[in-house]
Amino acid sequence: MTVAPSSPGFATTVEALRLRDWQLGPGQHTLVTDQFTAQDFHLVVDDRADVHISSKDGRFYLGWFPDGRPGTKGEGWKIAVTGTASVPGYSIAFDTETPADIVAAAVARVLETSPHL
Repeated sequence: MTVAPSSPGFATTVEALRLRDWQLGPGQHTLVTDQFTAQDFHLVVDDRADVHISSKDGRFYLGWFPDGRPGTKGEGWKIAVTGTASVPGYSIAFDTETPADIVAAAVARVLETSPHL
């Protein structure tokens, strides 16, 4: 569909086509890892400098793999929540170049949905 510059929908169409400045690059991993407290989570840094965080009940896991998770193609972050006998769990993976802000937002939402019992 072509919209003439003088038509009422022209400004809206031009606005919709504007370029954006997308956030790129991994950013600071601490935006993600600083969301966890020693009171509720275990943190382990292994010999590859990968970071593993798990809930004390063992049902939540976050892995940060700065050089990529072994056995995957560029997986930099892994979030996994173990299910129950009647409801399956889930996992989320992010590339090594995914901005930490985006991973932090996903982690924050997962944590918000897990109230203390």
